Amino acid sequence: MSEFGALSRDERALYNPAFTGLVAARAVQGHQAGFGTPCPVVTATLAAVMALQPRVRAELPGSTASGLHRWVQEHPTVRTSMTLNATAIADVVRPGLLMALQTRTLACNAEGLLHVPKKALKKAITGGSDDVIAVQKAAQLLGRWLPSAGNISTVMTLLGVRP
Repeated sequence: MSEFGALSRDERALYNPAFTGLVAARAVQGHQAGFGTPCPVVTATLAAVMALQPRVRAELPGSTASGLHRWVQEHPTVRTSMTLNATAIADVVRPGLLMALQTRTLACNAEGLLHVPKKALKKAITGGSDDVIAVQKAAQLLGRWLPSAGNISTVMTLLGVRP
């Protein structure tokens, strides 16, 4: 799935760099809102990968108050989906991150952490379909939620992906 031209028409529409960059930016926006600090690239990437998977999105809690460790145990399909799909989806998220940086939707500080510059991204989440909105909302939630569970390497291990 790393070759964009090899994707089906529907996959190209979903995984185009403009949209995957927006999804990563929503994760960074959520992280900034939740922690008041810039977001590590790995957190933005992981949140985008998770948000882009319908099976994972369907299982997400309604708020960040839920514990990630217990949530992963209660939803084994999430771990299975992440194990099977994370590497391939990360391959389409990376060009989106690059596009978001090039268009200044995201910025990177001297420590290599991401932030959304002022007025670069509206706070209101809109889109042409319910799925587009759901993906963005999930990414924003995950940007706030994933770091609250501790070290990102531990979180990735819980989800069945390599740090």
